[in-house]
Amino acid sequence: MKTRGVAQSNLIFNAVILIGAAGVIILLLAIFLTLLVHSIPSLKAFGISFFFGKEWDPVNMKFGALPFLIGTLITSLLALLISIPISMSISILLGEYLKEGMFSSLLRNLTELLAGIPSVIYGFWGLFVLVPIVREFEALIGIPPVGVGIFTASLILAIMIIPYSSSLGREVIELVPSDIKEAAYSLGATRYEVIRYVILPYARSGIFAGILLSLGRALGETMAVTMLIGNSNKIPESIFSPGNTMASVIANEFTEATEKLHLSSLVEIGLFLLIITTIIGLIGRYIIKRISLKETEHA
Repeated sequence: MKTRGVAQSNLIFNAVILIGAAGVIILLLAIFLTLLVHSIPSLKAFGISFFFGKEWDPVNMKFGALPFLIGTLITSLLALLISIPISMSISILLGEYLKEGMFSSLLRNLTELLAGIPSVIYGFWGLFVLVPIVREFEALIGIPPVGVGIFTASLILAIMIIPYSSSLGREVIELVPSDIKEAAYSLGATRYEVIRYVILPYARSGIFAGILLSLGRALGETMAVTMLIGNSNKIPESIFSPGNTMASVIANEFTEATEKLHLSSLVEIGLFLLIITTIIGLIGRYIIKRISLKETEHA
C-alpha cells in the first residue's frame, strides 16, 4: 500500500509539473496570437513598409515605425556602451578579487538591489538629477539645453542594466577552473595577465550572454525611458535630440488611440518588440546552457 501511495504521489507531482510547464508555453502563445490578431489591420494597410516609414501622424492615419526602431536601437546600444566597462569592472572585482568578505557581500547586495528598484523611481531620479546635469553639459558644448533626449534615456538605461550583466559576468568568472589559473601563475603570469589571457577568454561566452540579456532588458524598458527621452515621433538628429522608443510610444499613445488603425499600429510595434526580446533572451539562455554543460564536462 505504501509503495502504491508513493507511486500515485509521483504521478500527481509529475502531472502538476507538466501542467505548469504547458501553461507557460500556452500563455506565451496566447500573448503572441493576441498581438498578431490585433496587428492584422496594420499589416494589411502598410505591410513591410510599416518598418521603413518615417512619418507617424495619427491625425492623417499615416504610421511608420522607423523613428521608434532607430530610437530603440540608439538608446539600447548607447546604454550598453556606457554600462559594459562598469559591469565588467564589477564582475572582475567580485569574481576574482573580492570573492569573500563583508565588503564583497555588501557590493553584491547593492548591485542586485539596483535590479529591484521600480523603473518609475529611476525615471523620477533621472528627472531631478540627470536632466539638470545633461542640460548644463549641453549648454557647455553649445547646443540647446533641453536636458531630456536620447542621451539622458541611455544614461538611465545603463544604470538599470548594470546589475544583469555584472551578476552573470561574476558567476561566469567564478566558474573558471582554478587549475587553469594556477597553471598560468606557475608559469610566471601576473594577475593582470591571468585575467586578460585566461579568465576573460574562458568566460567571454558567458559575459556576452549577460550583455545580450541586458540588451533585452534595455529594449523593453518603458517608464524610465518615457519620462526622459523627450517623446518626439521624429528620427533623432543626434544623441542629444528628443526621440521615442518602441516601448515609450506604446506607453504614450495606447490610451489615446481611438482609431482602429492607430491602435493596430501600436500593437504591431509591441508584437515586433516581443519577437526581438524573445529571440535575444533565447540566444542568451542557450549560451548560458552551453557554458553550464562545458563546466560540467570539465568537472
